[in-house]
Amino acid sequence: MKFYYSIFLLLFIINHVSCQSEQEHVDYLANNAFGNPIVGNAGEYYKGITYITYQGEKEDPYVAAYDHKSKKWMGPYKAGTSVLGKTNSKKIDNHGRPTLVVDNEGYIHVAFGGHGGTRALGENTLGNYNGGKQIHVKSKKPMDISGWEEVDNVSPFGTYSQFLKMANGDIYLFYRHGAHRSNWVYQVSKDNGLTFSPEVSFLKAKPVLDDSKTPNAWDSWYVDLKVGTDNEILVSYNYHLCRNINNVHIGERHHCYYMVFDTVKNEWRNVKGNILKIPLTKEYADNMTLAVNTGDRWNHLGKVGLKHYGYPHISWYEGDDNGSRHGGPKQLTSYQWNGEKWIGGNTNLPEEARGEMQIDKNNIVNYLLSSNDKTMGEIAWWKSDTSLRDFKKTDLFYTKEGSKFLLSKFIRNAHKDASIIATQKIKGTNYSKVYLLGENGPVTRIKNEAEILMLD
Repeated sequence: MKFYYSIFLLLFIINHVSCQSEQEHVDYLANNAFGNPIVGNAGEYYKGITYITYQGEKEDPYVAAYDHKSKKWMGPYKAGTSVLGKTNSKKIDNHGRPTLVVDNEGYIHVAFGGHGGTRALGENTLGNYNGGKQIHVKSKKPMDISGWEEVDNVSPFGTYSQFLKMANGDIYLFYRHGAHRSNWVYQVSKDNGLTFSPEVSFLKAKPVLDDSKTPNAWDSWYVDLKVGTDNEILVSYNYHLCRNINNVHIGERHHCYYMVFDTVKNEWRNVKGNILKIPLTKEYADNMTLAVNTGDRWNHLGKVGLKHYGYPHISWYEGDDNGSRHGGPKQLTSYQWNGEKWIGGNTNLPEEARGEMQIDKNNIVNYLLSSNDKTMGEIAWWKSDTSLRDFKKTDLFYTKEGSKFLLSKFIRNAHKDASIIATQKIKGTNYSKVYLLGENGPVTRIKNEAEILMLD
């Protein structure tokens, strides 16, 4: 009897393994990303697991996790409910895309859903209103994404929410405190997200002092942030001349600015080491932190990085105003501080290519850029020479038939097999597939697990 049972068990195992091996794997983890689904800091590797977040159905936040040892996926699970995306409007807001961080106790935190808030949420003393509500949720258990709870300890008026985590475990939440005419602020938690400090403004929005040429215009800002050393946050930003023409908002932006936030000393410094007074106004920023004046040319902010000997590197996309609502910035422009001045200029990188900056151990500036070549979406590494202007494509990171990929920032504390999140639009829909990419290509998944939405 034991002999027949052993044979039966062996045949069952062989059949089970065979069935599993026949299961089709795909290169994406989910197909329910919605709109423009990822924001900068959207992933973190923690104790063997990579956690990622993206905007899903009805603009709600979703979280998935990959266990690198067992090679198994968990989720995606819906982590909360956004106020945005709940009307019949065909316009997708996209400002409330989720940002993620894992605290030192292993709890996962996500902030999402804000586009400046509304008057119904109270008085916004640091800006104006638009819609949505910034919401903070936390996993109910450490390293478990299956259950979530809302934590009411951040301002509801945020948009462009970004979590940053320092080496000592302090968690910073940066965001614009309202719609365009609002201060940029941060809140900090020193107790693993249980509480956050009151909002601290570091860039001030205000009416333009000389509005003779631009009546009813405001000084406003767009910001890129990155942890530099263990204790410092690098901040690059550009100026937004906020105004309307014929009731249409104009997305005019100029110049590039740079400063550093020492989170231990609680000091803000410019590139020369001078201590700054916050919040910075346009006039004070021009005098103390302006890196490059782009004149009449419009730009969109790029990325900021730090050489290993302490000199910063900044980038943006620059071009002439083409008369459209958001201008026509196309070409990536690259500058670095040499100890005395900012040097650099336009590069030979492909127009419209967008992506992330990485400075390697040899202090060489590299970009991981997404572009589109006819019918193919391409992600490739580009390496600079010493001039910072000439770049050479050195490695094709990933390519797939379809539209251009959108990229997150590099995953915090990334595993070599999962360094960045990418999404690619599903043709004819508002949905995208979500990819987790690393040195060995995409992290694959069983097809029926990845197809959360059975799209035609």
